[in-house]
Amino acid sequence: MDVKARWQPCAHDAPMQPPLSHPGIALSNLARAPHRLMFFIGASNVLLAMAWWALWLLSARWPLLTMPATSIYAGWLHAFVMQYLVLPSFIFGFLLTVFPRWMGLPELARRQYLPVGVGLIGGQLLLLLGAAGLPWGLHAGLALSLLGWSIGLWRLLRLLSVERGRTWHARSCMAALLLGYIGLCAFIAFAAGADPGWAMLGIKLGGFGMLLPIYVTVAHRMFPFFAGNAVSGYVPWRPLWWLAAFWVFIALHLLLELNHQTMWLWLADLPLLLLSGVALWRWWPRGAMPGLLRVLFIGLAWLPVSLALYVVQSLAELLSGQMILGRGPAHALFIGLFGSLLVAMVTRVTQGHSGRPLQMPAVAWFAFIAVQVVAVMRVVAEIAPDAGAWQALSAVAWLVAFSPWVARIGRIYLLPRQDGRDG
Repeated sequence: MDVKARWQPCAHDAPMQPPLSHPGIALSNLARAPHRLMFFIGASNVLLAMAWWALWLLSARWPLLTMPATSIYAGWLHAFVMQYLVLPSFIFGFLLTVFPRWMGLPELARRQYLPVGVGLIGGQLLLLLGAAGLPWGLHAGLALSLLGWSIGLWRLLRLLSVERGRTWHARSCMAALLLGYIGLCAFIAFAAGADPGWAMLGIKLGGFGMLLPIYVTVAHRMFPFFAGNAVSGYVPWRPLWWLAAFWVFIALHLLLELNHQTMWLWLADLPLLLLSGVALWRWWPRGAMPGLLRVLFIGLAWLPVSLALYVVQSLAELLSGQMILGRGPAHALFIGLFGSLLVAMVTRVTQGHSGRPLQMPAVAWFAFIAVQVVAVMRVVAEIAPDAGAWQALSAVAWLVAFSPWVARIGRIYLLPRQDGRDG
């Protein structure tokens, strides 16, 4: 049987129907489903955030333009925006859509998820305006971000409270979001005048405490399921002990890092490397697979790569007292893993939920391949002679990689489904 013939839509996707006539682009279409609104906001956020950061890096390396000074160190503000506004826009869009389906509950009404989107897009816009010189923008943006986060968490917690069974993947995602909420509040406390240690707490919890567990949890639940629908004879492997073990060593990593024991991080990162290697080997389909599935596993391969870099970094510090890779391991994780899987997963959800074929469009292939290049550039920047130039160019390359893809998916969210169904 042809591989494409076996690539059937999952429970989250609609069967393909002949395209119907539609009235055209309308902002009201964004409110048809949580993922439409939140993915559109995330797509907007990802370009706005990186445009500001690219300009800041370019001005720092080549003083051809002057960027306004920020009350918060720009690197910390960049980390906060990417971790708590850009990627969470997509995360909340996904979870507000799939939580009811995982639990067999009714879908959320528009009034329940619209405020989440308003908080995240409004919060980021005000933060960036604050970075551009608006006096009250920073604190207003943080307040609006907290409001959007609080409403989103409340909605998800309400779903968990009425669930009759126990969906462990939902609980794992919620645990990560709660750690992220603590990190969000910690960073806001720093912005309000607390010790800089609170900013570091927020940044560390955002990466290893929130984003990594959510990405891993979704991969654990969905990737074997997707592969089982696409590859003949594929046997899904999703033991809960693996997910629990991953959480244990994530907690150990955070404990060591927050106590400034980075030379001992290998004690947590080496087991995480082994766990991720086993999962990648067990999950990777042995037969031919369509592109939309292939990119999921290629992107996931950045997980053991980034963890290996963390291990090398920690052992080098233990033996020589030097952090030879700088922020390289973190950017392998953030750009390589998070960026690659962002393109892969959002493309899949967008294609399926818009009534389009479950295929990787050319513009998505361009974004995915370009992200691989950007990730390598940003890791190399840590050991290159002219680090500032590499960092600035990698930020510009990020914009080049994402802009066509964002334009395409943004237009899709403004249109009705091609098959005429709701959502």
